[in-house]
Amino acid sequence: MLNNNTICAIATAPGGAIGIIRISGSEAISIADRIFRPVCSTLSLSERKAYTLAFGNIVNANNDVIDEVLVSIFRAPHSYTGEDSVEISCHGSAYVLQQVMLLLTENGCVPAGPGEFTQRAFLNGKMDLSQAEAVADLISSTNKATHDMAMSQLKGHFSNELADLRAHLLKLTSLLELELDFSDHEELEFADRSELYTLANDIHQRLVSLARSFEVGNALKNGIPVAIVGNTNVGKSTLLNHLLHEEKAIVSDVHGTTRDFIEDSTIINGIQFRFVDTAGIRDTDDIVENIGIERTYKKMQEAKIVLWLIDEEPDASKIEDIKQCVAGKKLIIVRNKIDLTNSSLNDSSSAKPTIQHSKLNIQNSQSVDISAKYGTNLPLLEQLIVETANIPQISESDIVITSVRHYSALLKADESLQRVIQSMNIGLSGDLLAEDLRMVIEHLAEITGEEKITPQETLNSIFSSYCIGK
Repeated sequence: MLNNNTICAIATAPGGAIGIIRISGSEAISIADRIFRPVCSTLSLSERKAYTLAFGNIVNANNDVIDEVLVSIFRAPHSYTGEDSVEISCHGSAYVLQQVMLLLTENGCVPAGPGEFTQRAFLNGKMDLSQAEAVADLISSTNKATHDMAMSQLKGHFSNELADLRAHLLKLTSLLELELDFSDHEELEFADRSELYTLANDIHQRLVSLARSFEVGNALKNGIPVAIVGNTNVGKSTLLNHLLHEEKAIVSDVHGTTRDFIEDSTIINGIQFRFVDTAGIRDTDDIVENIGIERTYKKMQEAKIVLWLIDEEPDASKIEDIKQCVAGKKLIIVRNKIDLTNSSLNDSSSAKPTIQHSKLNIQNSQSVDISAKYGTNLPLLEQLIVETANIPQISESDIVITSVRHYSALLKADESLQRVIQSMNIGLSGDLLAEDLRMVIEHLAEITGEEKITPQETLNSIFSSYCIGK
C-alpha cells in the first residue's frame, strides 16, 4: 500500500561535484519552500510553474546559508513518481547533502526506503512492474547490450507485447464464458473453435520465442561464464591476467599454485564475460588441492564456454575425461607456450594467426595457438571466444527476457496454453478451456503486476465488440 508520507533521498553517488536530493509527496513543494530562499525573485516554489528551475539558497532555522542550489519543480501527475516532486541540485559535499537532508526531515520529510521512488511510480500507474524492474537493470547496465535490453523494457516493448497477448486471450475467454451463460442452448458457440485453435498455437509460438530469448538475456545481463581449465603450470593464471588486463591471479612455476578458483569479469566487443581460473588438474595427495580440483570440475559444468589450455599433446584418457566434462558445452582448445617452439613468437607482431578445428577428435571444438607469456594471438583468442558465444546483436526494439521471474511466468503461461490446445484436440467443454485461458492470462499478469481478470473486464470485452439482441 502507498503511504502518504513525503519522502526524500540523496539520488547521486558520493564524491561528485554535484549532488541531487529528490523529494516526492503531497507536501514536497511546501516543505522545500520552508528551507529555500530564492535569489533575484520574490516567487516562492509553490507559486512557480511546473518544469521550471529556481536559483537560491538553502538556509537553516537561523537563516544561515547551507549552500547555493538549483531547485527543479514537478507537479502531479506529470512527474517520475506521479506525485508533486522537487529535485535540489547542491554541491557534492557529503556535509552539505547531509545538512540539507537533516533540514528536510526536520520540516516533515521521511527518508525514502530502497527503491521507494520507483515503487511509488509503479503504484501510481506511471509504469508497470516489468518497467520498474528495468530501472534497476538500466542502472546496473555495463555495456551496450545490457543498456539496450533495459531501455527496451523500460520503454514498454515487452509490456506492449504482453498487453496484446492478453487482449486476444481476454476476448476468447469472454466468449467461452458467454457460452456458459447460454448453456441451455448447446448448439450455440460464440467462440469459433478453429479461430481459437489457430490463435492458441500462434500465442504458443510467441511465448516460446520470448522464453528462448532468456538464454541470451541472462548471459548478457550476468556475463557469459568461461572456465579456463588444464593441467598445472600450463599458463592458466597468466592467460586470465591477460584477458582481464590486470594481475588478478598469482603466477608461479610451482605446481598447484592456484588451489581455488579465481573469477572476474571483462568486456570483449561489448559483451561481458565471466572468466574463471581454476585449479590445475593432476593426481595429488594434497587434500586442499584436491578440493580445488573438485571445484574445477564443478566450474566446467557451470560454464557455457570452456578454454582447455594445453602445452603438449594430451593422452587418450585425458581427452576422454574432457569430452565427458564438456558434453553439450562449447570447447576451445588453447595450445599455449608456442614461444618455446619458435623464439620469434615472443614478438606478437610476427605471430601467424591460427584458428582451426581441433585435431583431438572432440566434436564441435576449435583450437588456437597462443603464447600467454608474450600475449601472442590473444586478440585472435578473444575473437574466437566472442564468435563461440554466438550472441546476436541486440537493439532497443528487441524484446529479450533477462529476469528469472519473467521466464518462469512465461513457462507457466505456456504450460496452461498447451493444456488448452490439448483440450481442443480431444473436444473438451468450453468451461475447461476458459479456466485454462484464465490461467494463461493470470501468469502473464504476474510479469507486469496487473490485477486478475475482473467480471467487469469480461463484460466490457463482450459488449464492446459484440451486440446480443441489440
